[in-house]
Amino acid sequence: MEIILIVVFFLAYLAITLEHQLNVNKSAPALLGAGLLWTLYAFYLNDTSVLSEHLNESLITTAQIVFFLMGAMTIVEVVDAHNGFEVITRRIRTKKLSTLMWLVGLVTFFLSAILDNLTTAIVMVSLMKKLLSKREDRLFFAGIIVIAANAGGAWSPIGDVTTTMLWIGGQITALAIMKTLIIPSLVAVLIPLAVTAWLLRGKAVEAPGDVSDDLHPNHEDSAFMFWLGLGILIAVPAFKTLTGLPPFMGMLLGLGIVWLVSDILHKSKADEDKAHLTLVSSLSRIDMGSLTFFMGILLAVAVLEHAHILGNLAQWLNETVGRLDVIVILIGLASAVVDNVPLVAATMGMYSLTDYPPDSFLWEFVAFCAGTGGSVLIIGSAAGVAAMGLEKINFFWYVKHISGLALAGYFAGALVYILQFNMTH
Repeated sequence: MEIILIVVFFLAYLAITLEHQLNVNKSAPALLGAGLLWTLYAFYLNDTSVLSEHLNESLITTAQIVFFLMGAMTIVEVVDAHNGFEVITRRIRTKKLSTLMWLVGLVTFFLSAILDNLTTAIVMVSLMKKLLSKREDRLFFAGIIVIAANAGGAWSPIGDVTTTMLWIGGQITALAIMKTLIIPSLVAVLIPLAVTAWLLRGKAVEAPGDVSDDLHPNHEDSAFMFWLGLGILIAVPAFKTLTGLPPFMGMLLGLGIVWLVSDILHKSKADEDKAHLTLVSSLSRIDMGSLTFFMGILLAVAVLEHAHILGNLAQWLNETVGRLDVIVILIGLASAVVDNVPLVAATMGMYSLTDYPPDSFLWEFVAFCAGTGGSVLIIGSAAGVAAMGLEKINFFWYVKHISGLALAGYFAGALVYILQFNMTH
């Protein structure tokens, strides 16, 4: 039965990986795989009470992540509907291309830690279309934005789905991950950023001829909603620390606050004027495809965990490779080819919190490698895929011009983390 479960999971995983070639949304094979795996597992166990216990345990873990992401996505959509992000992006102005590269890279890095890497990449790549007329320049900027967004998300519990998964699962704590990963993550972006800025030295910014008022927020409440949304997102880790409640409760509380404030703010407006600013409208714009994908893949991986397949895989890796740091680095590089969400979910199932307690080397290094490793290929992260779609970036152009820089930053950041860990333990 274990072999059948592995084959079904592999076929579902293959369909997810070949999403663009098959022209089938990755949520479909994820949900189909989850349903088939749990059905097969039910026949394999033939014990209703044990099955219910396992399913309830997996459902609680999965629901916490999905509710958290749903709340965060909705808050981000509300801020975007109010043109809130232009509070930051409209201040990014300079006449030197290299200076602009530094500004964009660092803003992306820190903004991604507060929002998420996908949203930040979309906001910043869209901004580049308003600031730069030459497509060649925009491609280099898009490449650095992908690297910076992924690196920025890795060190924050709310910045990347995989780091969020580890945080909600209890593998890492908010303050510890921020303290230990900010320097390695910064190194992972500074090296590619410095090289690209050096290559662009001496060049002037060539702005499109129609740059005008569209860079400025056209709504008087933009700044207020921007700071309210960011304040709530930042407060969620503090909420968990103070109350001991799971993060999704803090996110749902924050969503309720944003909803209430938004309704009060626009109560005097006509229905047609405030329709796009409401939470109901924002809920309709969140990426439900991604949420159903996360739900499907997490439930699918849970079957492999309950069937002890992942535990056996971890034992085999330890015996074959031997070094934990090498195993995690390989997992990070694998995330450049396949989605990092199932990779991290599988890692969480392979290694127990008993053997590797919260904030241990394994979990922190997984957060870094899975978060930044996806930058090596344009298809390796949600931020990369978004940039690819917005700027029509060619896969091989990215490999030729950006992959080497991302790889250098990845290994440099990994080395910094290992040295940092050895010095403090």
